[in-house]
Amino acid sequence: MTKEQIERINQLVRKARTPEGLTAAEAAEQALLRRAYIDSVLGNLKGQLDHTYLVDEQGNKRKLKKKED
Repeated sequence: MTKEQIERINQLVRKARTPEGLTAAEAAEQALLRRAYIDSVLGNLKGQLDHTYLVDEQGNKRKLKKKED
C-alpha cells in the first residue's frame, strides 16, 4: 500500500462526510482501496508472526504454530 493510496482513502472519507457524499464510482473506488489496505495489514501481520519465536525457561526457541480450526 503506497502513501498515495492511503491519502486517497482519507480524501474519500472526508468527502463522504460532506453533505454531497460520494458518487457511485467513488464509493466503489473506496471499497477497493479499503480492501487493499486490509489485505496489506493482514499480510504484514502474518509475515511478522511467521518470524516470531517463543523462548522457554531453558532458552530453547520454538516457532509459533498455526492455530488449527
